[in-house]
Amino acid sequence: MKMKIMRKIAGILIVSAIIGANLNAQTRNDVINAYNEGAKTMQTDVKTAIESFEKVIVLSDQVGETAADLKQKAVQVLPGLYVKLASTSLSEKKPAPETIKAAKKAVAAAEKYGSATNKESASKILVQGYYNLGTEFYTKKDYANALLAFDSLLVINPAYLNAIYNKALIFRSQNNATAFEQNIDLFIEKVKSNNDSLKVKQASKLALEYFRASGSQANQANKLDEAIVMLNKAAKYGDDKDLFYYFADVYNKQKNFNSGAEYAQKGLALETGGAEAKAKFYFQLAMAQVGKGQTADACASFKNAMYGAFAEPSKVQRTNLKCQ
Repeated sequence: MKMKIMRKIAGILIVSAIIGANLNAQTRNDVINAYNEGAKTMQTDVKTAIESFEKVIVLSDQVGETAADLKQKAVQVLPGLYVKLASTSLSEKKPAPETIKAAKKAVAAAEKYGSATNKESASKILVQGYYNLGTEFYTKKDYANALLAFDSLLVINPAYLNAIYNKALIFRSQNNATAFEQNIDLFIEKVKSNNDSLKVKQASKLALEYFRASGSQANQANKLDEAIVMLNKAAKYGDDKDLFYYFADVYNKQKNFNSGAEYAQKGLALETGGAEAKAKFYFQLAMAQVGKGQTADACASFKNAMYGAFAEPSKVQRTNLKCQ
C-alpha cells in the first residue's frame, strides 16, 4: 500500500518537473522569433504585429535579463502601433464606437509604456471619435446621447470649440434657455480669446435671435415680465432694430412709456428702409406719446405710421385723438 502511494507521489513530482521544465524552457531565441514576427508584420498587419510585440514582453519577463533589450525595443514600438490602428479606423471612417475603442486602447498603451507623445496623438483621435459620434446622434435628433458624447470629448479637451457650440445648438433645440445661454456664452468667451471676430459675430447673432424670439413669444402670451427678461438677454449680444421694437411694445403695455418711447426711437435710428418699414416704430412711439399725454406729437407719429399693417390702427388712433 505504501509502495503504491509512493509511486503516485513520484508520478506527480515527475509531471510537475516536466511542467516546470517547459516553463523555464523559454529562451532568448523564442523572444527573437516573436520580435521578428512583429517586425515582419508591422507594415501589413498591425493587429498581428501588436500581438507579437506583446508576446515579446511576456516572454522577456519569463526569460529574464538576457531578453531585456528586446523587451525595451517592443515597449518603444507598441504605443505607436496602437495609435496607428486607431488612426486607420478614423481615416477609413469606421463606425465611431470602433474608433473610440481603438483610441482608448492606444491611450492605455501609451500610459502603460510611458509614451507621452503617443498618448497625445491617441487622445486627439479619441476626441475626434467622440465628436463624430456626437454629430451622428445630433443628426438623428438623439440629443441625450449626443450630449453624452460631447461631454466625454470635453473631459479630454475642454477647449474643443465645435463640441461647445454643438451643445449650445442642442439646448436651443430643446428650448433649454439656461443651458443654451451658458454654452453659447462659453463659446463666445473662448473664440474672443482667439480673436476670431467672425465666430463671435455668428454666435452672438444666434443667441440674439433665440432670446429675441423667446421675448416675442412671451409678449404674445402677455407674460410681460418674462418677455423683458428674455429681451434683456438678447440685448447682451448686440443691438437690433426688431429687438428694440419688441422692447417698445412690451414697455408700452406695461405703461412704462418713457422706455417705450426710448426703444421706439432706437429702432427708428437703425431702420434704413422706407416709410412702411418705419411704420411700426412710429406706431410704438405714438403709443408712448399718448401715454405721456403728448397728443400733438402722437398725432404726428401716428401719421407717419399709416402704412401697411399699421395704416388702419393709426387711422383709428388719430380719429380718437381728434388729430387735424
